[in-house]
Formats: sequence, structure tokens, C-alpha cells
Amino acid sequence: ALKLRAGDKHCLVARSKCYLKLGDTENSLKDAEASLQNDKTFSKGLYQKAETLYTMGDFEFALVFYHRGYRLRPELQKFRLGIEKSQEAIVNCVGSPSLVKLENKEDLCFISRQAESKKANQKLQNKVTMDQKWTRKQRPVRNPKTERQLLGELYADKAYLEKLLKDEDLMESSTKQGIKVADLVLSGISYLDTRSEFWQQQKPIYARVRERKLRQQRWIRDKKRKPAEVGRYIVKSMEDIDMLLTGDSPEESCKKAERVLKRIQGWSDDEVPNKNELIGNLHSCIGNAQLEMGQMEAALQSHKMDLEFARQNDLRDAVSRALGNVGRVYARIGKFQQAIDTWEEKIPMAKSSLEKTWLFHEIGRCYLELNEAGAAQNYGQKSLQSADEEGDAEWQLHATVLVAQAQVKLKDYRSAIMNFEKALEKAKLIHNEAAQKAIIIALDDVSKSFIEELNKRREEPTIAFSSPDYDFSSENTKDDDSEKFREREESEQSAENQDDEKQKEDARNYKEEHGNSKEGGSEQENKEKESKGDERRRDRKE
Repeated sequence: ALKLRAGDKHCLVARSKCYLKLGDTENSLKDAEASLQNDKTFSKGLYQKAETLYTMGDFEFALVFYHRGYRLRPELQKFRLGIEKSQEAIVNCVGSPSLVKLENKEDLCFISRQAESKKANQKLQNKVTMDQKWTRKQRPVRNPKTERQLLGELYADKAYLEKLLKDEDLMESSTKQGIKVADLVLSGISYLDTRSEFWQQQKPIYARVRERKLRQQRWIRDKKRKPAEVGRYIVKSMEDIDMLLTGDSPEESCKKAERVLKRIQGWSDDEVPNKNELIGNLHSCIGNAQLEMGQMEAALQSHKMDLEFARQNDLRDAVSRALGNVGRVYARIGKFQQAIDTWEEKIPMAKSSLEKTWLFHEIGRCYLELNEAGAAQNYGQKSLQSADEEGDAEWQLHATVLVAQAQVKLKDYRSAIMNFEKALEKAKLIHNEAAQKAIIIALDDVSKSFIEELNKRREEPTIAFSSPDYDFSSENTKDDDSEKFREREESEQSAENQDDEKQKEDARNYKEEHGNSKEGGSEQENKEKESKGDERRRDRKE
């Protein structure tokens, strides 16, 4: 990029940052100053130069350029942080300004910017020459303990490089590029010495000791007032978790609860007296968030952990809460019998009528899903009774609908219609339009079923007095009617014949009694009787 556009200040700053990462402070400073050559107010160049000077240990000059950048761009936080760390490093090197007394014997003047640049370059050249002379004259050896404190993990690397210096054959050898191994080892040791000097100036040993003591004092002071801080932290965290869950952010709520749980588990029982209760509550919050996210198995596991903590510590309210949540998860995943068993265990722990209303309703709903309509009706009536005690119209609506649905399953259509009508009144009372529409549809279906049941009952008497040995189809009925008519006609005919025979018998007896003189009269009477008998027979036939 610099070949295409030579002197581009943004590219120079970028390359200066790369040189600084590699530890090449000389080239980093050159590029930073080159970026300021045409524009002295270039904020990125000022910041990069200040960072390079700070890394080189020139904290005073770094402070000057941090201030210049801050005056130009006060909204950038990096300049303010640079000022603070430079001032802290200077205090660590020379002590607090309050301990220094200055005497104003002559006029003081500020160093010009050119003088500052020359002085910085001079210091840089002096350091380069010192690094070059390191190979001729070894620096005085520091105390190993101090060296270890300054270098930290890099102390082992320096010890290894110093051990390599004792191998004369290795030091005389060269790499494939023609560089002597001795020069590479010495440059590495020189770099580590420079770093140790920088860290000693920035934060010397006495400053570290003082800081350690202050940290211990602060820890002791914080420990004394920790219960109040812990209480505030817990209350604020639980409020945030509930707010995130109710605000349709279950994932954030779950993450927040997991972070708080991890932190509380690291605290002692003295710091958190109700630690186990709080851990169970956090497991409950995590389970509720997982349930909202659709993670059913994870939610069930979290609520079971809450139940386990509650039972171990004999926390009755927590056990009741955990049983309710476990049953809710079972119902959501379709394990209705497990949900019923869990909720029935919770029944004796329910305190308020409203809690009982919800509990009875959910158990009845599970029984309805299992096609046990009788138990569903029973729990629905219990839920309705508790809702009436509480005076909650909405739960009265839910309980009444549950009872009506159970009665439909039991084919008690008349009672179901009455309860659906009551539920419709409740829905109108609380202005629940969705419930009104659903109840109207259910009423229509129940009414149709009820009419069909009535029609079936009207046909039942004909069937009730029939014998299973007979076929009561329409054709057989017609045959039975004709057969009965023939039997009746034959019986009437036999009765007429019996009357005729009787009349003839009477006539014969009469002739025998009255003799031949009355024979003509008797024959006339017989004829009259016969004619009357014929008329009677005709009347009967008609």
C-alpha cells in the first residue's frame, strides 16, 4: 500500500502498530513520526507515537503526546486511559509528587516539540548502542528472585538462553541465512532485559508489594461488608432473571441464571446463609426458561434438581413449587399419568384456594386426556368449588368448561348443555370473545348429540316389548296382521255355525213336543229364524 501511495499516514500508523507488536520500537517510532510529518494534528499518529514511547519506557514524553491527543479529541477514551497509565508509571518510578519539593531559583521554560523529538531519538540511539555493547560487556546480574518477579513466565526462557551461551561450539555456528547463533541468543537476552527494565519502571517491586498489601486490605474490608453486597447482588440478579423471562427473552434469562448459579456455588455458606435454597430457586428459573425455549428434557432435569435440593433441606414451599413445575413439564410432553401423580402429591401442600383451583383443573384436564371422564368431572367440580371460594371469574369459566367436557364424554348431554350455558355467561362477563366462540361451537355439537339421543329413545318401546325370537321387519309385520285377520274370521264363522246348530236343535225339540198339527206353523217359524240368522251373519261379516 505504501508503494502505491507513499507517505499515506493511515498506512504508516498500521505498519507502526505491526512493528510495535513485534517489539521493534525503533521502526515503530519512525513510522509514527512519519505519519505526523504533514499533519501534526493527526490523532491516530499522536496516539501511536505515545504508545511507542510508553513501550520504550519514556513515560514523560508519552504523557506529553497523550495530552496532545486528548486536547484534540477529548471524546476518545484511549487518550484518557493513556494519561492515567503514564502518570501511574511515573509515580511508580520517582514516587508521589507530594513528596518532592521544588525550588524556583531560575525561570523555567517548556521544551519545544523539536527538542522533544531530538531527545527521544537520542535516547533511542543510546539504547541501540547499549544493546550492541551488550555482547562486549555483560550487564550486572540481578537478584534471581527479583528477576523472576519481573519476568514472570519469561524467566525460564531467559535462563534457557543464558544456558545456551555456555555452549561455545553452538555459539560459533551459524544458521542457513548466515546469522550467528550467538547474535540471536544475545539479542533475545537483551530484549528480555529491556522488558524487565520497562516493567520495573512501570511497576517496580516495592509498588507491587504495596499493591498486594492494599489488595489484601481491600479484600478484608470487602469481606466485612460482603453480606449486604451479596444480598443486593442476589436480589438484583433475580429481578433481572424474572424480567428477562417475562419479557420474552428466555435465552438471556437462562444464561443470566446460569452465571449467577456458578458464582453462588463458589461462595461459602457463611457468605450466603440460604445458599441451598437459592441454588434450588436458580435451577427453577433455568428450568422455566428452558421450558419456554422448548427444551423439555433439560427443563425436566432442572426442575428435578430443584426438587432434590428442596427435599434435602426440608423446604416445604420449595418442594411444592418444584412438584408443580415437574408436573407441568410432564403434561407438556404428554406423560399425563406422571403429571397426575406429581400434582396429587402437591395437593396437601397447596395453601390458597386459587392454587387449588389451578391444581384441580390441571389434574382433571389430564384425566380427560386419558379418557377417564368420571375422574375428570370430579376434579373439575373441585376446581369450580375452589374458584367460587376465591371469586375468580376466569377460573370459574375454565372449571365449568372442564366439567361440561367431561359430561359430554359421559353422554350426560342435558347437564353438559346446562354447564356450557353457564360457561358462556362467564365468558360474556369477562369479555372473552375467543371463549365465547368456542363454547357456542361446543353447545351446537352437544345439542345435536342430545337430539340424536332423544330420537333413539323414542324408538326404544317397540323394541322393548318384542321377543328376540321374532323378526320385526316390515314384511313380517304384514304377514302377522293377515294371519291374525284370518284367525279372527275363522273364529267368527265357527261361532255362527254353532248358533245355527243350536237353532236347528231347538226347532227339532219343538216339533217333538207339539206334534204334527203344529208342524206347518213350526216350519214357518223355522224359516223366519233362518232368515234372521242369515241377516245376523251378513251383519257380522260386514
